[in-house]
Amino acid sequence: MKVSAFADIEKDFLARVRQIVWCNVATVDRRGRPRSRILHPIWEGRTGWILTGRHTLKTRHLAANPHVSLCYASGDLQQVYVDCRAEWADDPADKARLWDLFASIPPPVGYDPIAFWPRGKEDPTFGVLRLTPWRIEITSLADLVSGTGRIWHA
Repeated sequence: MKVSAFADIEKDFLARVRQIVWCNVATVDRRGRPRSRILHPIWEGRTGWILTGRHTLKTRHLAANPHVSLCYASGDLQQVYVDCRAEWADDPADKARLWDLFASIPPPVGYDPIAFWPRGKEDPTFGVLRLTPWRIEITSLADLVSGTGRIWHA
């Protein structure tokens, strides 16, 4: 079922992504092949943020194709699919704010970034990805059977 406004799914979307926390994120390599990895976004409304290495294979993939696909799935088959455009948020003020945001939220949703970047916010390998969704689907096994999942498009 299509929904016209993000507000129609926002509460359920945020509840699920905060409960599941980790998701599979797929990028596309230079030969057009998918490549997946597990990442840990935090969402502010419909904007997602990922703290990640700035100089990685993912960086090269995103330079060629900035689209990513996220899949959250819980043990009881609650799912969220998010198709996004990913872009680097390189402004030092944004990076500092998001470092502090991730560090201030209790686990498992938040975590202390110092574990990954011991030199702190100024570490040259520290990067922030901004996720801007163009499609979000919230579904479950029961929804798949009944055809009642919800899909939002920007």
